Amino acid sequence: MRENRIRSIWKAGGAVVNGWLAIPSAFSAETMSHQGWDSLTVDLQHGVVDYQKAVEMFTAISTTQTVPMARVPWNEPGILMKVLDAGAYAVICPMVNSRADAERLVAATHYPPMGTRSFGPVRALLYGGADYPKAANDTVVVFAMIETREALDNLEEIVSTPGLDAIYIGPSDLSLALGCTPTFDDVDPPVAEAIDHILARAKAHGIVAGIHNGTPEKALERIAKGFQFVTVSSDARLMAAGAQQVVGKMKAGLPGGAGGGY
Repeated sequence: MRENRIRSIWKAGGAVVNGWLAIPSAFSAETMSHQGWDSLTVDLQHGVVDYQKAVEMFTAISTTQTVPMARVPWNEPGILMKVLDAGAYAVICPMVNSRADAERLVAATHYPPMGTRSFGPVRALLYGGADYPKAANDTVVVFAMIETREALDNLEEIVSTPGLDAIYIGPSDLSLALGCTPTFDDVDPPVAEAIDHILARAKAHGIVAGIHNGTPEKALERIAKGFQFVTVSSDARLMAAGAQQVVGKMKAGLPGGAGGGY
């Protein structure tokens, strides 16, 4: 079966640098995948991507060594199984708030006897190889998002769930849950404390901790703390930031500092 470079990087003690895809475009996904990301996550929860477009984006990513991932809309077996059948090599599941939630996630993403995943790896066979059915349970990576007060209360039970590979922190939702301003990087003290606590408990149970970031500087800081999976920005944010930089420089260089017609 095709190597999952996420697992290989972790095994070597490294950190995975993940990109985020919110734009429903195979060309955009292919362009991003050629920039050297370790993995790219197609966001089916908060982006504007539907399932059919996600399949096209996985196919585009597969032209490179970048690992295709998906964040599903919810902890629901149908969509979890479908993104895996489409060739996602890792899944991020939002709103995992209890041991029972984590167990349902693990069950839906693993073939029997470990789980209850239905057999039908239509595109996964093309991407992973003919031995996909035998090796998928040990190759696919499963993340549970920790982003609520309930999840914090049940953290020990979640991170100790057999078959769960990693947790993923959503700083904005976690901030809202703790009564703070939603943001990625400059979180309020209660959120910073919660993030450190989640990281410590994940490491104590031998699973990887991942987190969403707004800037490379913050992502590097969190890697130094022990995070082994960091997302930096997204295709939409990077496009907007790049465009703003160009437009800003152009307007600053025009007479009077203003744009105009042709």
